[in-house]
Amino acid sequence: MYLGKATLLQFVTLLPVALSLHDAQAAGADADAELRSRAQELAQKLLLIDTHLDTPWEVHKKWYDISVRAEKGQFDYVRARQGGLNAAFMVAYIAPEYEEKGGARALADQMIEEVKGYAQKWPEKFVLAASPQEVRNQFGSGRITLVHAIENGSALEDDLKNLKYFYDCGVRYMTLCHSKNNHLCDSSFDQGPKWHGLSPFGRQVVAEMNRLGMMIDVSHVSDDTFYQVIELSKAPVVATHSACRHFTPLWQRNMSDEMICDLAAKGGVIQINFGSIFINTATNREFVKLREEIRQYVEAHNLQGDEEDNYTNQRFDQAKFSKAYVSQVADHIDHVVKLVGIDHVGLGSDFDGVDQVPEGLQDVSAYPNLIYELLKRGYSEEALKKICAENSLRLWTEVSQAAGSR
Repeated sequence: MYLGKATLLQFVTLLPVALSLHDAQAAGADADAELRSRAQELAQKLLLIDTHLDTPWEVHKKWYDISVRAEKGQFDYVRARQGGLNAAFMVAYIAPEYEEKGGARALADQMIEEVKGYAQKWPEKFVLAASPQEVRNQFGSGRITLVHAIENGSALEDDLKNLKYFYDCGVRYMTLCHSKNNHLCDSSFDQGPKWHGLSPFGRQVVAEMNRLGMMIDVSHVSDDTFYQVIELSKAPVVATHSACRHFTPLWQRNMSDEMICDLAAKGGVIQINFGSIFINTATNREFVKLREEIRQYVEAHNLQGDEEDNYTNQRFDQAKFSKAYVSQVADHIDHVVKLVGIDHVGLGSDFDGVDQVPEGLQDVSAYPNLIYELLKRGYSEEALKKICAENSLRLWTEVSQAAGSR
């Protein structure tokens, strides 16, 4: 091919620019690869705790083997080790309908025993813990530490003695309610208040949880309930699987800036939920809109029981939601850190409790992708240590110490 003088001159002039651009791109790719490698390394090096996994409910509904790489679900031993997960709060989830039909305590009992069974059946892979020190002692053993928790105070069945019973079983936090008001408090997800916060029994529960040293989880509660818990509790409070309402203004399930500030002022921690509807503004709007459409249709056609469930499931199965990304989970962590500092944020994925998860956070193997996003933003190893575990352990320790001081 013949190049004229002018063309040749242009080519020679632009060649250094092209080479510089190529060098810069290559250097950028190398730096990115190094950062990803560093994220993988830190995921294995740092103690990493996830404060909310709904795996016990999924395994309870239809048993599958979590000691090997499972074909379903978002948690198993193999993927947990791959992602660097060291400890997980295994949640006995009590569906809201048990509030009315009964059997909530028995169901919680079954799932607690089933989680104990993981450690008994596969002792080389899973081990139980009931204190922060036990979690620390088991770090590095190659086993995943499991801690009992209950989601939905319906499990108490209006008997305060059941709190002590569950504490003695190893339960170390309880989420006060789920998506419906119960006999303890109002839910952020229900259509209206029943108690305008805590019930009289709920107030007793807060005091008893303080006395026992059981962490109070305010995920799912209404705003009124939250502020009353903050006022009454003598110990720090935790939101084990929530996110920032700053990004989802239509949704009370997430926490407002004011709530996060009050939580932090009490020494509490917000553990960021990975669910797409929690972290992505567009996904959340679509979810809220669909939920309202379903509610209106159910009311207009007086659907109840299985008819209501089938219709709801069908609509959600057919729904197409906007995609969320792992970087948006990092946005929520950033927001909390800028608002109240590094000491009040952690990880509460809600894996096996959320269907829609961000690209890059598909299951427990993917924590390194989030660490990578935080490294890109300049988070130090010391800061990541706090986010991954130390903030959770500090709060848990303070709740235990507050109980021991009375």
